[in-house]
Amino acid sequence: MGADSKYRPLTAADFKKDPVDCARELIGSELHWKGCAGRIVETEAYRAIGDEACHTWLRPSSRKFIEVHDAGDAYVYLNYGVHWLFNILIKGPNGNGFVLIRALEPISGIDSMRERRKGMADRQLTSGPGRLTQALGIGRHDHGISFLQDEDCGIRAGSSEKITAGPRIGISKAVDLPWRFGDPSSKYLSKRFPVDTILE
Repeated sequence: MGADSKYRPLTAADFKKDPVDCARELIGSELHWKGCAGRIVETEAYRAIGDEACHTWLRPSSRKFIEVHDAGDAYVYLNYGVHWLFNILIKGPNGNGFVLIRALEPISGIDSMRERRKGMADRQLTSGPGRLTQALGIGRHDHGISFLQDEDCGIRAGSSEKITAGPRIGISKAVDLPWRFGDPSSKYLSKRFPVDTILE
């Protein structure tokens, strides 16, 4: 993200921009979490205003979260009472929102990931938003933390040779917005993208 060198630690300043731009630029970066790490290969953007699929549309608690937390903080919630999902708070001059981390390509701490997701093939360790939180041990206790400032967590800048885009998945509203981004070459995507959506 930005013009700085690859692998530099990202700070809150990197998340003070448009949520869609952040979601796209995070592809290829590395998420580090308490001994585990993975290359981000799939994200989704959600805008706090005008986006019916965003929690802020119906949840006052989500709107309050944006008010009292800083850009880059973790927004973790339980989806359908089953899976914890890991999002990053975005607070830009032209609008706020969230980036959902949908899939990772494991880099380190793979034995710990296997232990948490017993019986799963390596390709399925982190190939989905619920899978990656289980693999990394992310849960309720991580909601609201400033993880970018934690010596055991963080995100390092990276890049991807190709980035593709398409409609967000797993939602029932605002399904036409092409705010899902990913590395089309990765086998860890939660769902493949159409082949004709490569971004320039």
